[in-house]
Order: sequence, then C-alpha cells, then structure tokens
Amino acid sequence: MWEVFKNWIFDIIQFFFGFCQDWGLAIIIVTIIFRVLISPLMHKQTKSSYQMQKVQPLMQEIQTKYANDPQRMQEEMQKLYADAKFNPLAGCLPMLLQMPIFIALFQVLREMPNYLGSDEGYQFFNLVPNLVMTPSGAVAGGFGTFLPYLILMVVFAGATFLPMILMQMGQKDNPQRNQTMIMAGVMSLFMLWISWSSPAGVLLFWGVSSIIGVCQQQISMRLMKKRDAEKEETIEVKPIEVDVTRKAKKPRPKKKDTSKKHA
Repeated sequence: MWEVFKNWIFDIIQFFFGFCQDWGLAIIIVTIIFRVLISPLMHKQTKSSYQMQKVQPLMQEIQTKYANDPQRMQEEMQKLYADAKFNPLAGCLPMLLQMPIFIALFQVLREMPNYLGSDEGYQFFNLVPNLVMTPSGAVAGGFGTFLPYLILMVVFAGATFLPMILMQMGQKDNPQRNQTMIMAGVMSLFMLWISWSSPAGVLLFWGVSSIIGVCQQQISMRLMKKRDAEKEETIEVKPIEVDVTRKAKKPRPKKKDTSKKHA
C-alpha cells in the first residue's frame, strides 16, 4: 500500500515534468500545490499557536499561584482553555496528518534514480546540475559546484525553524523566549548536519515547502491580529447604552366635591 502511494506521488511529479521539462521545477510545482491543499490545516495550527501566546501569561500566573497544588492547577488550566476556546492538541493534529505525505515525498525524491533508471537529466535548470547528488558529494567538485548545494543547505536548515523564531520575536516579555531561540539555533545546526548527506532534490522540496509555510504563517498571524484589533476598536468606540426607565406618573387624586353634602 505504501509503495502504491509513493508511485502515485512520483506519477504526479512526472506529470508536471512533462509540461516544464525540468525535474526541479516539477518538484517546486508539486510542493506549491501540496502547500495550497494543506493551507486550512496550517491556518488551524497557526491559530492554535496564536491562542497559546494570548493565554500564556495567564498560564504562568496559574502555575505560580498553584505550584503546591497540582490538582487545582490542572482544574484552573482546564477552565482557562475552555474560556479561551484553546485546544492544546489542535496544533499537533495538522502536523500528524501531514507527516505521511512528507515522508512519502521525501522517499520518492531520494529514490528518484530508481524510478528513472539513472540520475542523468535529473537537474534544476543550470542552478543545480544534479538533484540526486548530496552536498557531501558536490564539495569534491570545487566551490563553484558546491555553492548551489550550500545555498540549499542553508535554506533547508533556516526555513525549517524560521516560523518558531518569528513566533518568539513578538514575545519580548516571555521568559521562555531565549530558551526557544537557543533551541531553534541548535536544531538548525542539526538540520545542517542532516542536509550534508541528503539529495539536493529533497533539500529543494523541503526548503520551498518551509518558505511557503513561513508565508502562510505570517499571513494567518496578520489576519488574526487585525481581527483582534478591530474587535478592541469596536468595543472602545461603541457608545455606552444606558437603559433609563422612567416611572409612570401616578394620577393625582381628585378632590372630593363637598358642595352636595352641604346642600
């Protein structure tokens, strides 16, 4: 079943290769289409991260206040999630749904010579002469040959964790900001190490996918921030309505006519 799925992905790449006659461009087209299809999931993931930012100060306050009462802390956290309509698992689900497709694409691009029967002609115009070759293999050809592979390595490592860095840039008062930035730097170095022995086709796919993902994240963040700002502005501008209910006047008592009594 997995091999059938991989063959289906290769057929899609080969289909677009028939139009553009370039494997690198075909990979980019497939990557863009894939990213467009999963954009609703990515928006949901970004929304979850944005909500996490908003409730994080309250979470820290609860953790400090009920540090010695874990049960009460858990109860208050659940109340906070319910009030903010925040689901901690919402950000993980889109990634879990994407992983099978990412893994299949990764394996197809790595095994491309097996599908084609050779690695000749598997290039990205004149920018990357051989998408099957790894950076470690290209370095023997000199700096001129290695340069496009080096650029792919930097894009692959940097764009992978750029969303995490951008997310932390707006949280100057967050005590975990520095820790997250350090972790992103360490993981970027780890990704550079992985990219050293990865085929250029895989680096091209992952780099383009990550760049598109960063753009999607920033667009979603801007839309959500703009919506929140409009809500706050509406609340401030809206006049306060005071419901004044006037009491109905009671009719004055009529004076009794005493003239008849005297008569």
